[in-house]
This record gives sequence, structure tokens and C-alpha cells, in this order.
Amino acid sequence: MLPRHVAFIMDGNGRWAKEQGLPRNQGHRAGTNNLKRLIKYARKKEIEMLTFYAFSTENFSRPMSEVSFLFSLISEYFQREIQEMVEEGMRVHFLGDLSLFPSPVRMVLDKTERLTAKGDAIQVNIALGYGSRKEILAAVNSLLKEGVREVDEELFASRLYTAGMPDPDLIIRTSGEMRLSNFLLYQGAYSELYFTDLYWPDFDTEAFEEALTEYGSRSRRYGGIEEK
Repeated sequence: MLPRHVAFIMDGNGRWAKEQGLPRNQGHRAGTNNLKRLIKYARKKEIEMLTFYAFSTENFSRPMSEVSFLFSLISEYFQREIQEMVEEGMRVHFLGDLSLFPSPVRMVLDKTERLTAKGDAIQVNIALGYGSRKEILAAVNSLLKEGVREVDEELFASRLYTAGMPDPDLIIRTSGEMRLSNFLLYQGAYSELYFTDLYWPDFDTEAFEEALTEYGSRSRRYGGIEEK
């Protein structure tokens, strides 16, 4: 049994770089380069959707030099990869408050979404300026402004950044940390969680396969009783 939607908390770039004797920025670059091989592998496995936690609302508190580098890296990556994304049938969507990013970066992100909008091989969501608590509060405030008096799960979900998407079946976090760190808190209510000590740049296709095998061995009961 394979998951329909896999989400990743890409953690450990800085620690990977430190252990390699490299600047932190080189860890971020190595982590970005890892995206491509995992997306290709997921497409081969016919997984429908991937979501990558790339830049959180909390990441803006990092040193400005690192934040500026990450802005440049994000823009550089999508400008370089966009043509291949289109050719391979990828649909790219960005989750989060993109208004927090500089205008040149937003222009690249908008172009990427527009040019890949018809992709039907795999959907890749990139969470940028994303924080789950902020997302939930924004959804609540949106409904309040509309004068909604009573909310059900379907209506509430329609106001989230992930509106219309399946919840993640599997959330993978690298680097040995065992927490969600404000990522898909509502959507991940029944997700299977998988933690690995590998740093994100070292999380290769073999490690991905191990995570998928572990997922396939689990029983998802959603609060019910496992059938014999």
C-alpha cells in the first residue's frame, strides 16, 4: 500500500554542512538539490502528491544574511528547473503567505505556478512563509468576516491553504527531531509519522523507499478497530 500524499519536514541542512566542514548556505543548497531526485522517484512510484516544508514563518527570524541567501536560492531553483517541471508534467503549488517574500521572488513563484498549472503527472506543494497556526487563524478570520455562524469540517478545510487537496497520508521528518514544528497541524490529524536520523541532504531514494515500506506495514484505523 502506497500513500497518496507524502509531506516532508526537510530538516538538518545546517548540521549536515557543519559536519562536512562547509558553510550553512551550502547545506541549504545541497538540500534544495535533493528535491529533484525525490520528486522523480515519487513520480516513478505513482505517488500523486508531495508537500515540502521549505520555509516556515519562524525562519524569518534567522540572520538576515541567511534569509537573503534562501530567497535567492528559492528563486534560482525554480528559474532553473521550471522547463523540466513542465516537460515532466509536474504541477507546482505554493502554500503560505507569499506576501512575506520580496517581489522578484514572488514573480518567479507566480510564473512557476502558471506554467505548470496543467501538469497531471504529480502535484508538488512547496510550503513557503508557512505556519500552521497562522493558517488556521487566517481561515477562522476569513469565515468570521463572511459572517458565518456555524462551521463544519468541509467548510473550514476550504479556507486553508490546502483547500481541495487530500490530507497527507505520511509525514516524514529528517535529522532526528520528533515534532511537527507548526506544519500541517490540522491536515495531519491522522497522518502516519516517520522520523529518521538522516539529515535532509542525505535522505535519498533508498531512505524514501524504507519510509514507504514502513508506512505499508502500518494499520490506519482512524480511531476505529482493526478488522481481522
